[in-house]
Amino acid sequence: MKVEDRPDVFVLNTCSVTENADKECRRHVRRFQAINPEAFIAVVGCYAQLKPEEIAAIPGVDLVLGANEKFDLAKYIQERHSPLSLGEVPGVRAYYSPIKDLKHFVPSWNASDRTRTFLKVQDGCDYFCSFCTIPLARGRSRSATIEETVAQAESIAANGVKEIVLTGVNTGDFGRQHDQNFLQLIEALDRVTGIDRFRISSIEPNLCNDAIIDFVACSDRFAPHFHMPLQSGSDTILQRMRRRYDTALYAERVARKDRMPHACIGVDVITGTPGETDDEFIKTHEFLRSIPVDYLHVFTYSERANTTAVRMEDSVPVDVRRERTKQLRILSSKLQRAFYEQHLGTSRPVLFEAEEHDGQMLGFTDNYLRVSQPFDPGMTNTIVPVNLERINGDGHITGNSETMPIRTTANHQLATAL
Repeated sequence: MKVEDRPDVFVLNTCSVTENADKECRRHVRRFQAINPEAFIAVVGCYAQLKPEEIAAIPGVDLVLGANEKFDLAKYIQERHSPLSLGEVPGVRAYYSPIKDLKHFVPSWNASDRTRTFLKVQDGCDYFCSFCTIPLARGRSRSATIEETVAQAESIAANGVKEIVLTGVNTGDFGRQHDQNFLQLIEALDRVTGIDRFRISSIEPNLCNDAIIDFVACSDRFAPHFHMPLQSGSDTILQRMRRRYDTALYAERVARKDRMPHACIGVDVITGTPGETDDEFIKTHEFLRSIPVDYLHVFTYSERANTTAVRMEDSVPVDVRRERTKQLRILSSKLQRAFYEQHLGTSRPVLFEAEEHDGQMLGFTDNYLRVSQPFDPGMTNTIVPVNLERINGDGHITGNSETMPIRTTANHQLATAL
C-alpha cells in the first residue's frame, strides 16, 4: 500500500456478544497501527459501551464512543483534530452515557452496495436472556415510525438497490412504542416502488406470527426466507436462558413452512450453556433433525460479565462446548446440502452481485440458495431466472440462466409452479 493510500482515520464498530469479539477489537487496532502508525483510531459499538475504560487503555486507540455518542462520530473526530487548547493534554477521549439514558433511535442503511442493502429498522432489546449482554450494550427496544422507515426505503430505492434486508437487534419488536407493529411495517414496505426484493434478517419465533408468515407467503417481493433463533432444543435449557417460547411453539412456527414448501428456514443455536448436560444436548440435536429447517448458525457459549448465566452452576467444559459446536455444524452442512438438492431441476430468481470471483459471479435466489455462474457484467444487479442443475465443489448451485431479467414473482405462485 502506498503511503498516500493509507487511511488517516480508522473506525472500529465492535460487538460484545462473544468473548472473541473483545479479542478481535485488540487485533484490529494492532492491524490499523501496522497500516498507518500515525492514524487516528476510534472504537464504537457494544464493547465500547460496556468497557470504555478497558478499550481506552489499548495502545493506539484515540477515541471511544458509547452507544448514544457513536451517532455523533463525525463531530468527535473533528473536535479531536482541532488544535488543542492551552494546557490541554493529548490522549484518549472516552464518551459514554448510562445505557438507561438511551431512548432515541437513529435509522441507518449501508450505501456501499447497490445490489443488497441492510436497513436497520429497530435497535435494543427488552428480553434480558440470561446469556446475553445486548440489553446492557444497546438499551431498550426502540424504532422509528413506519412513515420514517418507509422514507428510508424510498431513499435506498433511489440509489438503484435491488434488495433490502431488514435488520435489528429484535426486529419483530418494531414499533411498539408508537402503537405500531412489524406486520404493518412490512405491509407498508411492500408498497415501496423501485425495490425488487425485501428480506427479513432474523425474527424471534414468538413474534413470527401467522399473519406475518401468511403475508410473506403471498407477497410479490418479500423473500420466502425466515431466520428464527432457537438457541436450544431442550425446554429445560430454554427456561434457564429465559427465552420466551418452548420447543412446541418453535416447532409450530416452523411447521407453517407448509404455506411455502420452497422457503428457507435458518436457525441460531448456542452450545454449552450452563446446565447443558449430554442428555440436553442430545435433545437439541434430535429436535433439529425432527423439524424442517435448512441451515444452522452455531455459536459456542462464552461467559459474559454482568449476565445471569455467568453466575449459574453446572458450567460446561470448554472442550465439550467446542465438540458440540462441531457436531451441530456438521448437521448444518447436511441440512443445507439436502435443501440445495431439493431444488435441483427447478428454476428460481437469482439476484447477481457485481463482484467477480475467479471468472464467476455469485448471487442468491429468493429462498437463499447460493448460485454461481460465469461472470457476465450485463447481469450484475439484476434478477434473472436460473435453471438450477448441480452443486459444485464450493457448495454453490450452478445452472443456466434465461436472458431476460425479471422481477420476483409472488411466492405463492412460485410454490404452485414447483
